[in-house]
Amino acid sequence: MQDMETAQPLVTPFVGERYADKTRLADRIAPPYDVIGPEERAAFAKRDPNNIVHLSMPAGDGDPYENAASLLGEWRAGGVLVPDKAPGVYVLRQEFTTADGGAHQRTGVIGAVALEPYANGRIKPHEITRAEPKEDRLALLRSTRAMFEALLMVCRDEAGQLEVLLGEATERKPVASGELQAVRIELWRVSGRRGQAMARAAGQGALYIADGHHRYETSVAYSEKHPAADRLPALIVPLGDPGLVVLPAHRLIHGGHVASDAFMKEMRDRFQIRELPGEANYMEELAGLKSRGTACVVVLPEERAVALLLKGGASLGDLPFAHEPSLASLDVARVEEMVVKRLQAAAGDQAHVDFSADAHHVIDQVRLGRASAGVLLNAATVEGVLAVADAGAMMPTKSTYFVPKVPSGLV
Repeated sequence: MQDMETAQPLVTPFVGERYADKTRLADRIAPPYDVIGPEERAAFAKRDPNNIVHLSMPAGDGDPYENAASLLGEWRAGGVLVPDKAPGVYVLRQEFTTADGGAHQRTGVIGAVALEPYANGRIKPHEITRAEPKEDRLALLRSTRAMFEALLMVCRDEAGQLEVLLGEATERKPVASGELQAVRIELWRVSGRRGQAMARAAGQGALYIADGHHRYETSVAYSEKHPAADRLPALIVPLGDPGLVVLPAHRLIHGGHVASDAFMKEMRDRFQIRELPGEANYMEELAGLKSRGTACVVVLPEERAVALLLKGGASLGDLPFAHEPSLASLDVARVEEMVVKRLQAAAGDQAHVDFSADAHHVIDQVRLGRASAGVLLNAATVEGVLAVADAGAMMPTKSTYFVPKVPSGLV
């Protein structure tokens, strides 16, 4: 583990590039690449010829990644994107409403975070990554030599220093504002000694990756061959921020037909099973089970759905993570092994799993025959996620869905 006293600063100010025309920011930013489907990508691209998806999700004839590099050069030459005059950090506030009607406000600082191996102990992941997204991001990085999307990270901020500095920064008028998918956005730039102080406060302890594991690992791989590329932008939010909200990432199983009766018979050894009526609110049913233990709702063909509640005293010793308490206690890890993988096997050798934070989308996809089955989950807690990271363990891929996403194209 790297000595934090002698290592390079974990977070520093940087010279960011931003859109010169602040009046059209809402038309030019977009969500991160991994939460945009083809239809959404097309809509953002159509919204403005300078929307960031033209760079973050390039298209067109020939090599799309080289197309992005050429377009980036045109935007720079034409003054669409301009660099700030000096290094600084960028404070971002996002105001949003969750599906339950709750109003939230999340505030953090975008700084340049060091790229280094997880083994150093200063950057902590919590989630297993997949090769395909990393290959895509690496190809884009090689061509453009630019990062268009800030990651989301969490710091413990145990002394509360960052929280105080963020409060002071947001008392001034923002340098840019806008809205993205019903989320109100305000951005402040902080330079000089104040910016340096904020970067130091953000990097006082370890940083936990909340959103962006694939991008971080891709950037580390790139930096190994390009040592000058030693940092990437990340929004760092203090753990105590009340707007630090995490939603569940529900599962969609795509493949062949799943025999409902056979699946439920397989579940009876470990779970209490209750058939849900068609008019039931599945997420309310699931929330009602949360205090009783590990639970999920499985959406099945033929208009069927069942609530599964893990039996008290059910044997879990055969699960691959049984030796790691921080992971073994999480619903998402248990359900992944005992339910999702069984459904995937039942759907055939070619079956695969997709993810969605929208429970209604999962239900509709199964009802319309576009998915073999769906699994609805309760959300993990932020503290639970950090505990897994501190233990050096890994949650299943896409175990969390932090909201709102950090907009691409801000800086």
